Amino acid sequence: MKRVSLLLVLSLLFVFNAIASDAAKNLAKLDDEWSKAAAAKDIDKVSSFYAEDAMVYPPNAPVVSGRAEAKKAWAAMLADPSMSLSWKTTHSEVQGDLGFTSGTYEASFKVDGKPMTEKGKYLCVWKKQKDGSWKAAHDIWNSDAK
Repeated sequence: MKRVSLLLVLSLLFVFNAIASDAAKNLAKLDDEWSKAAAAKDIDKVSSFYAEDAMVYPPNAPVVSGRAEAKKAWAAMLADPSMSLSWKTTHSEVQGDLGFTSGTYEASFKVDGKPMTEKGKYLCVWKKQKDGSWKAAHDIWNSDAK
């Protein structure tokens, strides 16, 4: 009987791990879609990835609360015609109704007419919504520059 119970527990752990792994892969794909929206400067789509009560932590700026305010912040950042931005997920993980993605980003823009490139890293905490979708709940990034 103990052997059957152990096999059942191990089987369940394997199934739950496989489900979490698939969810993490899907979250990474979602994050990649978000990057494409930012590269296209599609502000409506970019902001749609945030939960209504999201917290956004841009570098060298105050915390932004809520999807509507996040949309304004992104619109201001991407309004610069010289700005280009993309990021790549290097790690994703899901545990229950929370997940996270992390990775690297690259931004190009002009400062006083001079081209600049910034490389950095990010961490985004995602929360599963009541409808089953995933939305960014906490989003932070900062540059590698010293």
